[in-house]
Amino acid sequence: MFGTYFRVGFYGCRFGDLDEQEFVYKEPSITKLAEISHRLEEFYSERFGDEVVVIIKDSNPVDKSKLDPNKAYLQITYVEPFFDTYELKERVTYFDKNYNLRTFMYCTPFTLDGRAHGDLHEQYKRKTILTTSHAFPYIKTRINVIEKEEIILVPIEVAIEDMQKKTQELAFATHQDPADSKMLQMVLQGCVGTTVNQGPLEVAQVFLSEIPDDPKLFRHHNKLRLCFKDFTKRCEDALRRNKALIGPDQKEYHRELERNYYKLKEALGPLINRKIPQLYRALQPVPTTPTHR
Repeated sequence: MFGTYFRVGFYGCRFGDLDEQEFVYKEPSITKLAEISHRLEEFYSERFGDEVVVIIKDSNPVDKSKLDPNKAYLQITYVEPFFDTYELKERVTYFDKNYNLRTFMYCTPFTLDGRAHGDLHEQYKRKTILTTSHAFPYIKTRINVIEKEEIILVPIEVAIEDMQKKTQELAFATHQDPADSKMLQMVLQGCVGTTVNQGPLEVAQVFLSEIPDDPKLFRHHNKLRLCFKDFTKRCEDALRRNKALIGPDQKEYHRELERNYYKLKEALGPLINRKIPQLYRALQPVPTTPTHR
């Protein structure tokens, strides 16, 4: 009943008034990016000719000076409804989260040397937040974008978001009703499996092994440390839940998961228990000098 949303940008003088305009399109909820790309490419190819329409495959900002003036460019990106923290307190139900939508977001990973993906310490993320002129559901299936805001996340902030997402997935799989042991084991394996590349342990080793030189990163360092504490607690809850769900045939597999978890916890221990002294200085009581009357 509700939709899937895509941002479509139009670039090129062939589009006339649409040039450099952006819209959010509402599609049926099972629409894939490839489907809408194919449909729009076909539609505009009929108008302008087969060789004219070009689909821009990434979601990076478009530099018009690098585009061929004789071609018509479409940039299509999957977007999700975006809610501020205060809004989520009011938008509780599935209906609330799919009604009266005006703000959408998409993320673009990038590195400073131009590649999309790099090592953990090089991985930045650009969050683009779009505001439309009207709210969905609407009488039209596309609404123009009237405001655009960009937020750049530095690598440690990207790591914080990734760890928060992993922790939420664990919590969801643990408390799912009815219980789904396959789902729970899959999420657990991804969190405590020793072979996971760029997994939790590597994230901790990259960002928590040393206190950052830049004081601006102290709070991020502390936040990531607390994320890991929450994460290990959620892993423990998930293991306890899994133990209650499995049959005799999976006991050895569960023991392996437990062994991996304890190895992970032991390796994380020194990294997540060290606090940054500079952050806690302000919390110490300031000695007051006695006043004499």
